Order: sequence, then C-alpha cells, then structure tokens
Amino acid sequence: MSRSFAFAAIAVCALIWGTTWFAITLQLGPVDPVVSIVWRFGLAALVLFGFCAVTKRPLRLNRAQHLAALGQGVCAFAVSYGFVYAAEEQVTSAVVAVIFAALAFVNLILFRVLGGVKASSAAWLGAALGVVGVGVLSTGPLSATDAGLDPERGVLFAVIAVLASAFGNWFAWRGQRAGAPVVGATAWAMAYGAVILAAYGVATGVTWRIEPAPAYVLSLIYLSLFGSVIAFGLYFSLARSRGYALASYISALTPPIAMLVSVLFENARFGWSALAGLGLVLAGQVLLIRAPKV
Repeated sequence: MSRSFAFAAIAVCALIWGTTWFAITLQLGPVDPVVSIVWRFGLAALVLFGFCAVTKRPLRLNRAQHLAALGQGVCAFAVSYGFVYAAEEQVTSAVVAVIFAALAFVNLILFRVLGGVKASSAAWLGAALGVVGVGVLSTGPLSATDAGLDPERGVLFAVIAVLASAFGNWFAWRGQRAGAPVVGATAWAMAYGAVILAAYGVATGVTWRIEPAPAYVLSLIYLSLFGSVIAFGLYFSLARSRGYALASYISALTPPIAMLVSVLFENARFGWSALAGLGLVLAGQVLLIRAPKV
C-alpha cells in the first residue's frame, strides 16, 4: 500500500468512524444493544461473504486461521462493541470516541508484551502524542457528561472496550501471520462475533426484534455497510500493509469528527483546548506514518 493510499484509507476510516459513534446512539432504545450488534455484524458478515464469492476471493481458512478469526471476532466485535454500546447508554458518543484514541498506544504495549514486537521510538512518540493530544482535547467533554446516566460506569465500559479491541487486533495479526486472507478472515471474524453475541442473547433472554423507525433502520444499514464492511475492510488492509500501530491511530483522529457531530446533535460543548489537542493528534499521526511498520 502506497503512502498516498494509506492517507486516503486513514481519512475515509476516520470520517466513517467519526460519525458511527453518533449513529450508535440511534440504535439505543427499544431494541436490546446485543440484538442491534448481532444485526449489524451479521449483515456485515453476509455482505463480505457475498463479496468474496462474487470476486472469487478465498474464504476457506485452516484451523489456525479459524482460531485467530474466532479470537478476533470475540474480542473486536462481540466484547468490544458490547461494551461500546453499553458505554454510550451512559455518556455522550464523543466521550467514548475520545477514550478509544488510546488504542494505538495500547496496541504498542500489547504487541510488545505478547509478541515481542519492537516499535521504533517514532512510533512510541507518535502514539504518546495521540494520548496527550486526546487528553488535552477531552478536557471539555469528559467534564460535560451530564447527558449520561452514570458517567463513571460509561468511562469504565469504554476502557474495557478499548482493551478488547486491542486484543482483537492481536488476533487479527495472528491470523495474518498464519496466512489468512484479509477479507475472508474479516468476514469469518464478524460472523463469529455475531454468533457469540447471539448465543449470549439467547442465554439471557433478550427479545429479538428490529425497530421499524427510519432512524433505527438507516443507522443499522450505515453501521453495517459503512462502519463495518468498508471501514474495517480498509482498516485491516491498512494494518497488514502499514502496521497495526498506524491503523489503530485512526481512533485518535475520530474524536474531532465525533465531537463536531456531538455538538450538532447532542448539544455538547467544547473549549478552545480542542484545537491544541487536535494539533498534537495530527503531529502524532505524521510520526506514525513515517515510522517503520509495527
């Protein structure tokens, strides 16, 4: 993947995921979050399976590749998004997006501890700038969570979601090392995540339904096709080509977009510190773009 295409992929993912945080809030209400997540990733998996069939991309995985896809599905799509939806029931969507900006830094630590993957000093500095920048950027939103029912619990749920997502990246990397095709492996991972959550939903007695309201249906389609199929397809392709540290740094670029959406639709307010924080985040992005693959 060329540097120009990497920039384009980062921009598209940041724009999509920057708006999906608010789209998730449109899924909250009469439909249990577990059910909404199952619909989202179940539909996304079917689309990816169909895409692979039409384009004749490989779908068959060996045992090691299936195990990696299973781990990826459980962590990145079932556990992570289960806690994301739970967090957004307690705090504004921008707060969850801001917390997710720590993903690049968590990835570097996790890959170093579990895989012995050594990152360059530029990668560590870039990830650290992202964390600091988001900290500055979030001084407003984290103190303005009055829209939530239980802000502390919402923040805790978001932190758990970040950790689960990092482990999902780890399993995706394991699948890459096992030679799994990126699109096929992502399709299987989403399918596994949906099945695991569906089993949990059956065990806990959730009501299976789809809210016929236009806001729910349109947000479900957007989250499935754009937020899952397109964004995750680009994300994992970028991660394989340019490294997981760079790919996960997309989560540091989404807060400004999520904050703007939150201002427009959730009545959130942010101070001028957001500009300083955004500058640090973008500086970290440049360092990670230039850093060796991690």
